[in-house]
Amino acid sequence: MENLNISYEEHIKGLTKISNAIASDLYLEDILRLIVTVTAQVMGSNICSLMLIDKRTNNLVIRATQSISEDYNKKPPLKVGEGITGKVINNNKAVFVEDVTKEKEFKYGNIAKSEGLCSLLCVPLAVKGNVIGVLNCYTSKSHKFTNTEVNIITSIANQAAVAIENTELMVKSRVIQEELETRKKTERAKGILMNQEGITEEQAYLKLRKYSMDNRKSMREVSEAVILTADMKKL
Repeated sequence: MENLNISYEEHIKGLTKISNAIASDLYLEDILRLIVTVTAQVMGSNICSLMLIDKRTNNLVIRATQSISEDYNKKPPLKVGEGITGKVINNNKAVFVEDVTKEKEFKYGNIAKSEGLCSLLCVPLAVKGNVIGVLNCYTSKSHKFTNTEVNIITSIANQAAVAIENTELMVKSRVIQEELETRKKTERAKGILMNQEGITEEQAYLKLRKYSMDNRKSMREVSEAVILTADMKKL
């Protein structure tokens, strides 16, 4: 068995780095990259990767890894439910494999052999019980992860999941806000056209939409132009 000899202080330093990154204004991709890099350093991991479920394809894809192996980084995605990660996602529970090259359920045995991978700890990324991906830690020699190590990686996975959820919520919030602003401007532009041309609300909307489509402009851009023109006439 490989002894990682990772001190408690190094664990804490690693968690602090990750916590600080999540609380910073870094982009999500940078945060995820830092998470796998720090995790690999702290755990003495040969390869560490973070995989997320692509909701469009229902595949697990690598979103971040510190690996420089092209074979590993370009490996085909897994369908949700396949292999070791399938167990982790379905059960929302970490899985330890002492030697992936001898594990039938491990889907990339050839890559594991060529890259010198042996033990694997696969931990779920979960938000409020909903699994959105996994965090993988590989070692180059046989290693039985201790409870402390499992807890550390689980804590890191939980922080990563929160960072991902917060980013998605911010994106959704911005989209909703933009939709509301577009709706407000469209309503105002319709009112202007109705007053200026004596047309109905439906006719005003159709006129805006036609101009939008003919000129490849968004409804918001067209509405803002109508509002600006009307405001300029008041000067």
